[in-house]
Amino acid sequence: MDIALTEFQIQQLLSYHSLISKWNKVYNLSAIRDPLESIKKHFLDSLSIISFIKDELLLDVGSGAGLPGIIIAIMKPKTKVFVIDSVGKKCRFMQTAKTELSLTNLTVINSRVEDFVPKETFPQITSRAFADTNETINKTQHLVSSDGRYLLMKGDNINEDDINNINIKVHSLKVPFVSDNRSLLEINI
Repeated sequence: MDIALTEFQIQQLLSYHSLISKWNKVYNLSAIRDPLESIKKHFLDSLSIISFIKDELLLDVGSGAGLPGIIIAIMKPKTKVFVIDSVGKKCRFMQTAKTELSLTNLTVINSRVEDFVPKETFPQITSRAFADTNETINKTQHLVSSDGRYLLMKGDNINEDDINNINIKVHSLKVPFVSDNRSLLEINI
């Protein structure tokens, strides 16, 4: 994947994985229970978009357990990452991860994305398994900067998205040990 990890990032990723495993037993953060499958389908998948992330303000929509937002915060410490989810228990988990991993570049927002009114708009918005492309854009268009872009992670369902009049660049992602098709939709506003 052409990603260089520091020893510190490796430790943070492993600690984050431990937190997910621990909390998942009680809070059902993810349907994937097997630790190795979690590494493949959550962590490697999230890492696959790191090269597309710029060192600027970022909003991760529908973050759930913090994927890919917390991975981005670990890998890109100069990027100020906001993670937003409407489910309180998932936000409590992400806040715990922020505290335990000392992620000073991470902000956790417990809100419906359409109700969120930030102080400033975001030059980049990511999502993974949030909604189809049009719905994501409709719910977040008040949050993206006038020259911003979307980085939407998609799987096999990419052709099912009803995408209207949008200039999209599709990047095929190669995720090691994952046979599912993975794509990144880059949409410049």
